[in-house]
Amino acid sequence: MSKSVFEPITNLKGVGKKTADNLATLDLHSVYDLIYDFPYRYDQLVMMLPSEVADGEKVVFKGLVATDPVVSRFGYKKTRLNFKLQIDREIIMINFFNQPWIKQQVEVGQEIAIYGKYDAGRQSMTAFKIVAKASSDKLSPIYSVNRHFRQKTLARLIEQAVNEYEDALPEVVPDWLREKFKLLSEQEIVFGMHYPADLNQLKLAERSAIFREFFIFQMQLAMLSQANYNEQGIGKAYDKAELKQLQAILPFTLSTDQKKAIKDILEDLASEKVMHRLLEGDVGSGKTVVALFAIYAAITAGYQVALLVPTEILASQHAQKLQKILAQFGVHAALLTGSTKPNEKKEILNELESGMLNLIIGTHALLEDNVIFRQLGLVIIDEQHRFGVEQRQKLINKGNNPDILVMTATPIPRTLALSVYGNLDVSEIHELPSGRKPVTTTYVSPDQLSYVFKQVRQTIDQGQQVYVVAPLISDSELDLTSAEMAYDLFKNEFSVQEVALLHGQMPAKEKATIMDAFTNGEIPILVATSVIEVGVDVPNASLMVIFDADHFGLSQLHQLRGRIGRGEFASQCILIANAKTDAAKARLEIITKSHDGFLLAQEDLKLRGEGDLFGKAQSGLPEFKVGNIVKNYRTLAAAKEVAQEIIKADPELKLAENQPLKSVLKYKAINQSQE
Repeated sequence: MSKSVFEPITNLKGVGKKTADNLATLDLHSVYDLIYDFPYRYDQLVMMLPSEVADGEKVVFKGLVATDPVVSRFGYKKTRLNFKLQIDREIIMINFFNQPWIKQQVEVGQEIAIYGKYDAGRQSMTAFKIVAKASSDKLSPIYSVNRHFRQKTLARLIEQAVNEYEDALPEVVPDWLREKFKLLSEQEIVFGMHYPADLNQLKLAERSAIFREFFIFQMQLAMLSQANYNEQGIGKAYDKAELKQLQAILPFTLSTDQKKAIKDILEDLASEKVMHRLLEGDVGSGKTVVALFAIYAAITAGYQVALLVPTEILASQHAQKLQKILAQFGVHAALLTGSTKPNEKKEILNELESGMLNLIIGTHALLEDNVIFRQLGLVIIDEQHRFGVEQRQKLINKGNNPDILVMTATPIPRTLALSVYGNLDVSEIHELPSGRKPVTTTYVSPDQLSYVFKQVRQTIDQGQQVYVVAPLISDSELDLTSAEMAYDLFKNEFSVQEVALLHGQMPAKEKATIMDAFTNGEIPILVATSVIEVGVDVPNASLMVIFDADHFGLSQLHQLRGRIGRGEFASQCILIANAKTDAAKARLEIITKSHDGFLLAQEDLKLRGEGDLFGKAQSGLPEFKVGNIVKNYRTLAAAKEVAQEIIKADPELKLAENQPLKSVLKYKAINQSQE
């Protein structure tokens, strides 16, 4: 019986339920997921002598262990293992952080090769790992892992999957297309990405892997476009007089851009063609108010509205704001999330199906099969890149060709938006509402923490609140500040009652409790990952501190900064960074001088080819494992063009050459619908 890469991960020898559950935390569920979980970076294991190495350089030192390894503890569950290494006539100190098990692998007199970051001033190395051997050509793949999985374990499983299933890899890109663009086969891509012999082989494999990834994404979009872009909709006869009353009760004047976006949407709603519109606007530009008019217009025309939101925190905030205004017009709205109590959920579902409920705001809970509408006429998806293509479609299918409005808080240049969201019309909001306070942005080096603490103390003494943001949840091999480390730092400097920790891996109830306490002013300092990047609205927060700011993209820094400056106070954003590359320094200079999200997006386009960004995702855009839609924009455009060609020639992918592609698209559709 032939093997299929779409088989469950438990089909691999040695992978039981516990291992499968741990792999699921990395979003790896099948053999296919494992094989295409490519490294996010590669370490080039170059062996040198300490005298040849610049300060801060990553390198391999080979020498003799000169002293017994000693493990010491510090902070909360933190360890440091150190010993001296003799390299020719030089002796340096080796420090392994949070890897106490390495003690069993080291003994005095042993010859050992260690990869790490050299501190020339202290003649010491922050070590990442012990390596078997090193040469100037050797590339060591580094995979994205978490506390459930170690690098070695994941690398071993990937190797097992590749070896057992290499003959079952589906040739996603048809032969004629591979020939046209001189692309590698699936086997060549997989082996070149996981086990590159040198940089040249890696570059060739990456080029084909990027096209493959973009091609699959553009095929998904093309199939959706074919299915729904020009389908017949229902013109909605909304009540213009009611909308005028809505505008009259608002305590502010709509901006010119908001008025234009509302006009575009109302014209789409009245049209007999289904609306497919992207509303992109700068942080705090008032997209929710535009959505409010779309919602009320659809309701006055006799339809129900669904607002799909990625997080419970954001869903709750949307519900509070919208209900407060719409209740004045007799609109019946409800909030549905994974935390909704069973009895309350049952009542909401009954009211929704009967038509009593006009508006439902919710998270992934809206995608469940038991969520049934009487007459769904408008679907609004906030931060739509957080949802899979099939997830979005599942909600849309609950109505009879409903109008669709998707929103993103990260503006991107129109040309790029049309390539990524090619089946959507685009409305843009450039202006910020009147009354928004400008945010002063500065950046400091990591050794200026005392200044940062002083600013934090002044802020909370004035009764205002502070966000502290770190790029990672917990310690890793990356030399970055984690939220847990930052939390320890601030707990030591301030009282435990003044500081709370928030990150994406916490249970939903715990996150909601912490966020509610911060929103209500009970917690002065919130330490978090970029989980607070989108939607969290606390007007009393007037200071933000961002650790390792040089590892965030411009758009994400702008998103984060947008969480402050929402109240009556002058606000400040302090970026802590030890920027070493020209691109990182340029980003920090730009973000301190500009508050224009569209301008920053343009600058991101110029700077993102440098390859020193933390992670692959740019907030507001789809996330890809290999490709970067800014750096690889031309490949994205080419993939879009050929995807449209294929759909035009073979709409249902019935041709034999398209069967492998069809199997992958089917697998992705099933996978996304279960997320």
